[in-house]
Amino acid sequence: MKKALLLIDFVNENVSKDGKMAGKGYPVYCEKYNVLDKAEKLLSAFRSKGHLVVHVRVGFSPDYKEQPISSPLFGAANKFGAFKIGAWGDEFYDTLAPLENEVQYYKHRVSAFYGTPVELLLKNQGIEELFICGVATDLAVQAATRDAHDRDIPVTVVEDCCGAANEDDHKNSLIPLAKIAKISTLENVLETL
Repeated sequence: MKKALLLIDFVNENVSKDGKMAGKGYPVYCEKYNVLDKAEKLLSAFRSKGHLVVHVRVGFSPDYKEQPISSPLFGAANKFGAFKIGAWGDEFYDTLAPLENEVQYYKHRVSAFYGTPVELLLKNQGIEELFICGVATDLAVQAATRDAHDRDIPVTVVEDCCGAANEDDHKNSLIPLAKIAKISTLENVLETL
């Protein structure tokens, strides 16, 4: 079975204590639950098995021309210089950065599928199961999982490799996702690769 790993928004802005989103709680959650180390183990396992690895991150041009101004989530990004392509904050977190041969895309909305070639890539590569991890569980992970489901791509959310602003956001987002995807852990996924 052809498998792929989709890593979403593991950028400094979200997961570093010096990132502009640090005040939302993402770095604290990721540290408390060891999310980044677990995601690194998951990534290493996919690499060692030769499975497709896809990195997607939100980013806006320096003039923020792609920014959705009316969005409650991204509407003020330009005022804070958040998620600016080419800036430190929008670089992938060191231990989860793509290798030279790995696919990476920018997205300008919440879902990794919206306005990106992710679906085309997965279909062209004959992917039969997509594994998703990222930050935040209740936003980008949930959106991508729903989009993959509606494109008839079987999805497994590796929940302990996902970060959120807090425990409630994480747990509450997994409840509806369990209706459309498998919810698994790093340990269980490693046993099945």
